[in-house]
Amino acid sequence: MSTRRTWSTADIPDRSGTTAVVTGANSGLGLHTAEELARRGAHVVLAVRDTDRGVAAAAGIRARVPTAALTVQRLDLASPASVRAGAEELRHRFSHIDLLVNNAGVMWADRARTPAGHELQFATNHLGHFALTGLLLDSLRAAPRGRVVTISSYLHRLGRADFPDLDGGRRYNRYRAYNQSKLANLMFAFELHRRLVESGAHLISLAAHPGLAATGLGRHLPAPVRGLGSVFAPLLLQSAATGMLPGLRAATDPGARGGEYYGPLGLTETRGAPGVVRPGRAACDPEAWRRLWERSEHLTGVRHPL
Repeated sequence: MSTRRTWSTADIPDRSGTTAVVTGANSGLGLHTAEELARRGAHVVLAVRDTDRGVAAAAGIRARVPTAALTVQRLDLASPASVRAGAEELRHRFSHIDLLVNNAGVMWADRARTPAGHELQFATNHLGHFALTGLLLDSLRAAPRGRVVTISSYLHRLGRADFPDLDGGRRYNRYRAYNQSKLANLMFAFELHRRLVESGAHLISLAAHPGLAATGLGRHLPAPVRGLGSVFAPLLLQSAATGMLPGLRAATDPGARGGEYYGPLGLTETRGAPGVVRPGRAACDPEAWRRLWERSEHLTGVRHPL
């Protein structure tokens, strides 16, 4: 475990010769993560649902980092067909993948079902990333020091894994559904770590959360709440550039270890320098990890080749 209490983008080691895939890299945390990895020499794949926005994001990165090596890949995490097609293209394009950052997400959305029939937040935030990781696992294991970093949220502490109703079919609450999906992100990262260790793989799995960061995720809030939030945002929120630091540290710090969880080290974990933090109690049940993994395999049809 890396014990340094201070860490910034200046501490990112050279990433030349590596390939990184960042989901949701056209805005917010994903955009800043992609830019910093490219600045350090990585070939970064911007895996995005809207390729026009992805191309615009890539142009912005190149304007700030002229040497950036970037690829835009269409990937709609809510669509199993898109996830499979995107993963297949990535496997054919790259001999190995050194880093996968499972970052993209949707927050506090109205009740909606994906084309596959799953609740939108659970499908996008968890199931899509579960499937993508499994489909890219051989490419990740082919890297000498591969990593998977899954972005969770401080709000996972308010989540509960409702196994009889993971898909929100019986009842729906936008906040409860989001919290559950972020709890699922963290449980998946921990169970992936456990299974990788058991298989003897060199690939490692970590998780991170950004604290309270100013991104576009709150766009699905009701207008009155969104307006009230904009008043207090400057007092409560970190910038997206600061919020990305825990994920970047998990992705690049040579001292980071599999199974660790990174977040802001401030008193409430909403702000502060990035470092190892403790997950909530609900995220620490290995039996729940296993149950979620098996349900995710069933819902996605993807089995991780471990």
